[in-house]
Amino acid sequence: MPFRQFVLKVASRCDLACDHCYVYEHADQSWRRRPKVIEPDTLTAAADRIAEHARAHRLPAVHVVLHGGEPLLAGHDLLEQAIVGLRGALEGVCGLDLRVHTNGVTLDARFCRLFAAHGVRVGVSLDGDRPANDLHRRYADGRGSYDRVIRGIDLLRRTYPGIYAGLLCTIDVRNDPVAVYEALIALDPPVVDFLLPHATWDHPPPRPRSETEYADWLIAIFDRWVKDGRPVGVRMFDSIIRTGRGQGSLTEAFGLDECDLAVIETDGRYEQVDSLKTAYDGAPATGCDVFTHTLDQLAASPSMAGRRAGLEGLGETCQSCPVVTSCGGGLYAHRYRAGAGFLNPSVYCPDLLRLVTHIHEHDDRARGAPPPPRGSAPAVSAAALPIPQDELDALGSGYGGGEVIARLESGQRFIRRMLVTGVGETGLPGVPGAWDLLLALDHDHRDALQRVLDHPYVRVWAERCRESAAHAAPEPGYLANLVLAAAVRAGVVARLTVPVTGGLLHLPTLGGLVTGRVAEARVETGPGGFAVTAGRRRWEVRLDDRAGGDWLPVRRLAAEGLSVVLEDADPHRDCYETPVSPRLPRERAEEWQEMFARAWALILADHAAYAPALAAGLRVMTPLASAGPDADASATARYAGGAIGVALPGDPATLALLMMHEFQHVKLGAVMDLLGLYKLHLYHQSDTRLYEAPWRADRRPLEGLLQGTYAHVAVADFWRVRRHGGAEVDTRAAEIRYRRWRSGTLAACGTLIDSGSLTPLGERFVGKIRATVESWSDD
Repeated sequence: MPFRQFVLKVASRCDLACDHCYVYEHADQSWRRRPKVIEPDTLTAAADRIAEHARAHRLPAVHVVLHGGEPLLAGHDLLEQAIVGLRGALEGVCGLDLRVHTNGVTLDARFCRLFAAHGVRVGVSLDGDRPANDLHRRYADGRGSYDRVIRGIDLLRRTYPGIYAGLLCTIDVRNDPVAVYEALIALDPPVVDFLLPHATWDHPPPRPRSETEYADWLIAIFDRWVKDGRPVGVRMFDSIIRTGRGQGSLTEAFGLDECDLAVIETDGRYEQVDSLKTAYDGAPATGCDVFTHTLDQLAASPSMAGRRAGLEGLGETCQSCPVVTSCGGGLYAHRYRAGAGFLNPSVYCPDLLRLVTHIHEHDDRARGAPPPPRGSAPAVSAAALPIPQDELDALGSGYGGGEVIARLESGQRFIRRMLVTGVGETGLPGVPGAWDLLLALDHDHRDALQRVLDHPYVRVWAERCRESAAHAAPEPGYLANLVLAAAVRAGVVARLTVPVTGGLLHLPTLGGLVTGRVAEARVETGPGGFAVTAGRRRWEVRLDDRAGGDWLPVRRLAAEGLSVVLEDADPHRDCYETPVSPRLPRERAEEWQEMFARAWALILADHAAYAPALAAGLRVMTPLASAGPDADASATARYAGGAIGVALPGDPATLALLMMHEFQHVKLGAVMDLLGLYKLHLYHQSDTRLYEAPWRADRRPLEGLLQGTYAHVAVADFWRVRRHGGAEVDTRAAEIRYRRWRSGTLAACGTLIDSGSLTPLGERFVGKIRATVESWSDD
């Protein structure tokens, strides 16, 4: 497929310092090595290559945008040379739609006369009214650009309306969407483009309030735009409407049309679209240039293949999505995830699903058309599973080995990093200094940082920040505690002020320092330890310090082939339905160690099928407050993957049972973070019914029933083996329990499958559960 659109970079620098710019502020920094303006021979070679390509493919027309950086920095004379050269090279070959896109701050009458004389249309970037625009589009000294941009736009609309092409607005959800819309419409643009801020799964966009915040922002504008009678074209909305009717998109950000755009940089190198600069350094590079490669050679290069593959270039999740023909999987750059490349849904996937569905439903009503079946997120087919089907089947059977647990942990690690990034990018008090240090550690000491981020309660904290929950603990500022713990592990010098919760300064994975009633403390890290100053007191702590005094190091429980943290200090461990225990006295911790070692030995001896997963994935056990002398208490938290809460029972067999039971919940929670086992509507559970659960008096939602079913595979299996135990075991009681939980688990499997709310993948998963339990029938 030939290229029909070209972005020709005539300047590689800019006179503004917009902090959301994907050219200068994101991962790719190749602009530093390029000529500030394009050379005349590069202009000539570029024009000749475009003409050669158009002639070879008999194109009726091509579209060229003069771009930057800021293209007007190339100056009047060089821009005229570029325009004349392009028109001359294409004369008699094909038509030329020639445009320039500018920030508008130096757009003067001379530029306008030049563009008008040669039929060059002008697009301008503006983010809304003065507060919205100057939030990001500023000079390096901090001055806003609004007044000068408006001056340039007024010159276009009043004196040269024939070359006024439209406005481009980059979204910031902190701005009032209707105020932004009204400010743009007041400038009489022929077309408005809204641009989602460029982001990836490694650096997701800020979402202060909800997972569909960008969709909600755009829907507010769409509804107002429709109410106003669609006074101007809005390329995003028009593209969604057109693709919903089976027509082509007006922008590469939507639809499944194969990308037909190439970029030519100021040094003559061909690149992919600029948005890829947000993925990683070198992401847009192709290895081709105008001096030695034709555009057909560029089209055939491996670097262009993924972006030009249409539906076939999307993962199975996107291919089976009900709105894929409109969203097109989202902008290519927005699918990037380190280690997984671009074969992912867009980082804006929930927003795109909600926005496209809203616009399609409106268009269906407006046209009187019957609505197509939309709104349910599709199942993930085996071809695109992040877990091989055989390993997923082993998990469904109730077990699973260390390799699949490592895959699940990889997914958990990604989620935690994404959530921590969301906190770091908020800019809230106490966050920026910690965020800067985190980025430095991630670059130079990633292993040390990762050990801290792998702590299960990091996600609990980050989810609380994301949900803006009214928790007593200091939420965003706790980022400093995480980062300093990593700095201590890395042995680097750092200084930050951190919040203190309940008289304890906590450094996750290391321990806590009893500081007394202060709100914050100053921490200085260095090789082998750290120092803390709070009020008039100062502490020096070495990593090899044993428990004693005010420093309370993390305790561990150790047994053959298994070591876990006994977490009784983390302020975010209070995430269970049962209250957590306070810091354990030394004697109680020793009881935990003895009971843990005996329970693990029992699991190895009698329930070995569960041991590999536990050994690979159980990292933290949190003591819960006792539920009474005759009641056992244990729990998991949806967001605390790798951790379980347990009140120490009276015997090791019960502890073994609780460990097996609760870790089933941990495994299934991690699976559901990656895969759709039940049907969703806008990424929320579609089935709101409550179901009978054989192990509870109250009725349970679908996910709760699924969790309980999976956990009770292990419970039934425990008693299945236990009923053949030795003299110390009440085998009759074990037999009764086995029969009860086996029949209850089978009944729950039937309820789940009969619900009609499982995806095909979910039905297969539950089928594996049922097959395991049914295989015990000869017992």
